[in-house]
Amino acid sequence: MVDITDKRTTVREAIAVGKVLMNPKTARIIEEKGMPKGDVFGTARLAGIMAAKKTGDLIPLCHPLLLTGIDLHFSIDVSSGEVSIEAVAKAEGKTGVEMEAMTAVSAAALTIYDMCKAVDKDITLTEIKLMKKSGGKSGVYVRK
Repeated sequence: MVDITDKRTTVREAIAVGKVLMNPKTARIIEEKGMPKGDVFGTARLAGIMAAKKTGDLIPLCHPLLLTGIDLHFSIDVSSGEVSIEAVAKAEGKTGVEMEAMTAVSAAALTIYDMCKAVDKDITLTEIKLMKKSGGKSGVYVRK
């Protein structure tokens, strides 16, 4: 693990996104809250938050962090069968929260798959990426 003992404590924030592609009929069922397993986005939000809090346990050599905030947002385009996920992770610490934001998106996407797999086996998880990070010595990064 990287030694962060001498690093300065700063406010850290990271925003990650991802997509879940599915049949438009599946997206319509989600939108109408008719999925047999229940509330897809509510369950995915909870899974993302829980995963972000456990990132240090899931990713080798990743520092365990005390997150001060983690929030997930979902949007659905029924006509294209696309669900977009955004996670915002925050902490005050010596290392960034990029991994926590991307882990939140990944777990949320996997949960959407799990909640919908009985209806649609062709679901694809894609485009999980860091969009922005701030805090620390390297400053602000924004994906172009």
